[in-house]
Amino acid sequence: MIYKPKFISFDCYGTLINFEMGPTAKKLFEDRVPTNRMPAFLDSFGFYRLDEVLGEWKPFFNVVENAIQRACKAHGVEYRPADAQALYAAVPTWQPHPNVVEVLEAIAPHVPLVILSNSMVDLIPHSVAHLKAPFHAVYTAEEARAYKPRAQMFEYMFDQLGCGPEQMMHVSSSYRYDLMTANDLGFMAKAFIDRGHEPSFEGFEGYGVNRLTDIRQLPGLLGLDFLPQAATMKRGA
Repeated sequence: MIYKPKFISFDCYGTLINFEMGPTAKKLFEDRVPTNRMPAFLDSFGFYRLDEVLGEWKPFFNVVENAIQRACKAHGVEYRPADAQALYAAVPTWQPHPNVVEVLEAIAPHVPLVILSNSMVDLIPHSVAHLKAPFHAVYTAEEARAYKPRAQMFEYMFDQLGCGPEQMMHVSSSYRYDLMTANDLGFMAKAFIDRGHEPSFEGFEGYGVNRLTDIRQLPGLLGLDFLPQAATMKRGA
């Protein structure tokens, strides 16, 4: 199926920018967390970040700070005040995944690009600069006063664009943060960039996404020719 959305919205961190919060934490805590316990510690840190964004809005620094403190408490690990600062300060340095810049530049002349990110007004410009492509709009959780997966953040985007979900495509590498909500809101189309940082695709077919194993497959959903050597796409039911 070829889609003709009025706008195409993207999650930023994890989908476009390589989200290195886990690797950053691993390096930061390697002197305090034994190697055999590190995967569980990082899993807890990830879960607590999700839990922190489900409540009332708070600055992203506080999300990171609270989550790492909770992970340390759960695993009996020493927390140092500089830990949250180091994790947060790393975000602007993270770079795009391979082929992302080229794909965005190929799509931009045909469909306006939008970023919808669990970020801050003063944080996101660094990542947008790394992406290089011309974005029509960039919206943050700070502006919406809510984080994904809450519908309030998506609704903020709709209001700003003057466009409903039935006219849009949303692209993300996360079901938990993006695609489940996008499905419930009735997006015209949803694309899952399978980067392997969430559980297996099996069992999620009912969300009606287009699973892409390579972001270079995305232009094909829009009827655009781009790098035909990209891997085969699989669609969910």
